[in-house]
Amino acid sequence: MLSLNNLQNVIYNPIIPYVGTIPEQLEPGTLIVIRGHVPGDSDRFQVDLQCGSSVNPRADVVFHFNPRFKRTNCIVCNTLKNEKWGREEITYDMPFRKEKSFEIVMMVLKDKFQVAVNGKHTLLYAHRISPKKIDTLGIYGKVSIHSVGFSFSSDLRSAQASTLEVAVLNGEDAPSAGMSQFPSNRGDTDKIVPRTVCTKSKGSTAHHTLTCAKILPINCLSKLTKFYFFCLKSFNVDLISGKSKDIALHLNPRLNSKAFIRNSFLQESWGEEERNITCFPFSPGMYFEMIIYCDVKEFKVAVNGVHSLEYKHRFKELPSIDTLEVDGDIQLLEVRSW
Repeated sequence: MLSLNNLQNVIYNPIIPYVGTIPEQLEPGTLIVIRGHVPGDSDRFQVDLQCGSSVNPRADVVFHFNPRFKRTNCIVCNTLKNEKWGREEITYDMPFRKEKSFEIVMMVLKDKFQVAVNGKHTLLYAHRISPKKIDTLGIYGKVSIHSVGFSFSSDLRSAQASTLEVAVLNGEDAPSAGMSQFPSNRGDTDKIVPRTVCTKSKGSTAHHTLTCAKILPINCLSKLTKFYFFCLKSFNVDLISGKSKDIALHLNPRLNSKAFIRNSFLQESWGEEERNITCFPFSPGMYFEMIIYCDVKEFKVAVNGVHSLEYKHRFKELPSIDTLEVDGDIQLLEVRSW
């Protein structure tokens, strides 16, 4: 989950129904993070991004997010304009469970909203009313909310120009949601917990480049690493052997050309690039998660909970991999390893 230290205007344990003013305009890049718990008797709840709080006439609802449990588990999204509902958009891939905690991340993009639940991409909803008109957050129904926080687009830009705090959790704290579609042949090797995280910012005038290095006391065969990103143009993720400086795995998604480059840098020389991919999983300005799993024969990569590619090992001394580096035109929100 995103660190509360990166969120602004956090509201704790609001009474439901909750209607509150959003302190800043929702520009592209803004995140709304809602954490809570679904009671066992819940039939539905909703999160509404509203234009004011009027009841009569009812305020317009730019984005209505409505998980339902009564008959078929689903999420209904819609827009209310001039007291008339539009066409429902229904998602049947239900991430919420009764008597379970959740984290909802809503991101405002240029032409749509993106929603992730428990670290997994859940749905997209195209704007029918400009999000600039949103000034109120409403939460209704049978739900318990622990906290509501915001990360406005200005916060993301300032974070790129300064040190970014990254939260690291061990495997016991990390949710398993969103990983069922990711192939795994994990053995019985011991769990290794990350030792330190070091984040640095490189003064970028045009691209606000962020470089993050993470030191892992890694037994690579048992290592699963999960990233949460706000994606811009192009970025690199490298797994490095600190002793030899060899790059065992170089991942380089290029959003402009929709290429997902994979390679290794061994004995001071780049190898042959791998580019083939069935579906390019990234788009500019999108919040997403990426998982890297190290198997005995290959690395496996999943994006937003869906398996994306395999990369057979060219670097054989897997236990010597001790450094992870992320850099490029990207906002790194969090890293987890277990």
